[in-house]
Amino acid sequence: MSAAGWFIVLLALIGANVPFFNQRLFAVVPIGAVKKSAWLRIAEMIALYFAIGMIGFALEARAGNRFEQGWQFYAITFSMFVVFAFPGFTFQYLVKRR
Repeated sequence: MSAAGWFIVLLALIGANVPFFNQRLFAVVPIGAVKKSAWLRIAEMIALYFAIGMIGFALEARAGNRFEQGWQFYAITFSMFVVFAFPGFTFQYLVKRR
């Protein structure tokens, strides 16, 4: 696997956890004193999935020929993205804080 491939995997691992480790929208925009809802976190995670996917397509096109992908590719990569989000989900919702 090339360095660009590992870069995308690392970026996906970080991007999948961003919605859970902070109370800002996309880790930049403050949303006020209220806590982010789970639906907002899911929407943010989906948006980050597509953003990182576009970066991956750009790197693939820059490296050579870009391959066409079917629905199976998107189903598998989104499932991997959800699995990558497990540490952040665990930290946000399953760890008890005192």
